[in-house]
Amino acid sequence: MTDTSVIKVDSKASPKGQMGQIYLASGIHVSMRLWDNEPPAEAKPETQRDYETVGYVIQGRAELHLSGQTVLLEPGDSWVIPKGSQHTYKILEPFTAVEATCPPAVVHGRDENPS
Repeated sequence: MTDTSVIKVDSKASPKGQMGQIYLASGIHVSMRLWDNEPPAEAKPETQRDYETVGYVIQGRAELHLSGQTVLLEPGDSWVIPKGSQHTYKILEPFTAVEATCPPAVVHGRDENPS
């Protein structure tokens, strides 16, 4: 039996969200998105989401403010934001990262509607 469930997603043709995210592959239980060359900016208001997020920094630096902690994210670093946690990011220099969310952030507008 040959598995035909493999899906390839070309990021150049991927849809973009209102916050600048590029949606990559998405399965039933997990999805990926790309933040590509996000410009430096002050931290946005804190938010909490109804999904868990894990991420990996490709380039640039940012601060993750999570539950009273400040974590510096640099190339090669990865992080976890538990479901329902208050958090925000402050981009310090042009920032590129890949995140995975479970359940998929894109489903039911979870990405666009703050919890």
